Amino acid sequence: MMGKVVDVSGGGLGDFCGLATGGGRWTLAAVSLQVVINFKVLDECDEWIVVDKPAPLIVHPANRKPEPTLLGGIAMLLAYEIENGASPGVVNRLDRETSGVVVVAKHAAAARELGGIFMRREARKEYLAVVLGWPQAAAWECDEPILRAGDIGESAIWVRQTVHPAGKECRTRFEVVERFERKEGRFCLLRCFPETGRMHQIRVHLAHSGHPIAGDKLYSAQGLEYTEWMAAGWTPELARRLFLPRHALHAEVLALPWAGRIIEWRAELAADLRDFVEGKEVLPNADVVIWSRHD
Repeated sequence: MMGKVVDVSGGGLGDFCGLATGGGRWTLAAVSLQVVINFKVLDECDEWIVVDKPAPLIVHPANRKPEPTLLGGIAMLLAYEIENGASPGVVNRLDRETSGVVVVAKHAAAARELGGIFMRREARKEYLAVVLGWPQAAAWECDEPILRAGDIGESAIWVRQTVHPAGKECRTRFEVVERFERKEGRFCLLRCFPETGRMHQIRVHLAHSGHPIAGDKLYSAQGLEYTEWMAAGWTPELARRLFLPRHALHAEVLALPWAGRIIEWRAELAADLRDFVEGKEVLPNADVVIWSRHD
């Protein structure tokens, strides 16, 4: 199973009205967004399956909106096991626009054990991020607490987090991998080590450090780019300010104790981010389609 590429275009989509299909593309009247419809299996056993999730693929259904999901694709892949009692559940959820390693438990007992490993902070996670500018230090740590921005004031974006003294403990270490320049300016490839598991913590800590992640609509400028994107979609003006159509964050490594040993999974840097670091033009991903969904 290792290395298998799975197409999720037919799975986990819910109920549709007026659906037209053709060549792997769909058209619905209403909100449009970009989605990617496949993923790569990295490893599998009777307890779990580990995949390299591409961006932008959401891990599970959100707000009952019908669209391709990672969990829907997993359900297709494990259809026989599900018929015989399996119940897949995502253990380490990644945001839609974050690519990289995701582990999915196949049944409740594995989900409990894997969940306990993460709760006890026994899992080691490493991310790669492309940020704006050149950090002065070769390595640094941010331990600023964070909470939901709407908890301390008005916020047009419910999920947006912010640094605040009343927030929860949060700690991330950063190391410079490579400083580079493109015609658009200076950028840096960082390795990020989140030691806690707060929502958006890497993105929030990097923005707080003065080096927001390239393509990050939520944390580049108080969420302004996100609201513009929601209103008008991806525009040339957003491309000029954000440089990439998705935030440049990739879950490269996940390691955890299992059955008396440490298992480590790696997902190489996604092609769009690799091309950006190498100074190449980032071309549209052939696996990404425009998905329109009803409100």
